[in-house]
Amino acid sequence: MSLHIGDVEFSTPVFLAPMAGVTDYVYRKICHEQGSGGSTTELISAKAVLYKNKNTGPLLYTEGDEGNVGLQLFGSSPEIMGDIAKELEDRQFAFVDINMGCPVPKVVNNGEGSALMKNPELAASIVKNMVNSQSKPVTVKIRSGFDDAHLNATEVAQACAEAGAKAIFVHARTREQYYSGKADWDIIRAVKEALSIPVIANGDIFAPEDAAHILRYTGADMAMVGRGAFGDPWIFPRAIAAIEGREIPPRPPLAERCRVAQRQFRLAAEQKGEKIACLEARKHYAWYLRGVAHSVQWKKEISQISTMADIDRITEGICRELV
Repeated sequence: MSLHIGDVEFSTPVFLAPMAGVTDYVYRKICHEQGSGGSTTELISAKAVLYKNKNTGPLLYTEGDEGNVGLQLFGSSPEIMGDIAKELEDRQFAFVDINMGCPVPKVVNNGEGSALMKNPELAASIVKNMVNSQSKPVTVKIRSGFDDAHLNATEVAQACAEAGAKAIFVHARTREQYYSGKADWDIIRAVKEALSIPVIANGDIFAPEDAAHILRYTGADMAMVGRGAFGDPWIFPRAIAAIEGREIPPRPPLAERCRVAQRQFRLAAEQKGEKIACLEARKHYAWYLRGVAHSVQWKKEISQISTMADIDRITEGICRELV
């Protein structure tokens, strides 16, 4: 089963959603190894790239071995968005994605992210400038609308498609919902029925069966997994099995899962340095242990990780005592 976005082919129908502080190069790589069909960078400010903000460097990092990864930019200036897409065109990204879904106040208050749901004309202008400025496919990630009184995902999606977008990612929640409540999959279905380009469905995919269900229900072309992938890159091969109607395999044994976590943190340390990698490991390793019986004490120790030696000691302890 394959899907094309522009001239880019995706070999599996399950996509890793961009999540700040989670989907860095290392985790994208690990999820790709497990079967994620594609991903994007964490959201990156076009203005920050323009003004050479030092914090954007790590966000742009890729070695080209995490599959079809897109560069996800946010901004409200069509000119700046187009210029930055062109400036970064030679990077190893398969496509360029525009974030029109971020709900964070500091983004929305600047007229960026999900604030663009309130201005379809500006959204379309941004897409058009980015399409015209460089050669890679342009995609757009939107929400259901800004709030319940303005559920205009279909209108925004149509405007973006007419401006040249090659695919639309739909997170079926409004900006006002943030990540709470239930995702409205009917919105995704309406967008899919209105467009001829691929639509990727996002919202409430926490189990392999959810991925199969959202595709059946909405008719979307791919399922995008967000929080369901926290500490669980194995949701991808299991979701693929569910979509294909095969028996869903179990997750690997705990020891194997912990070894993957350990590898993730080692790779992160090589890229970002030990201090940052260990701080990030505190939340990531706890996610790997979600639902694991008798893991409370280990989670307490994980919350205090400060060195790679701590990670190695904790991993050996878990493998010795909980497996």
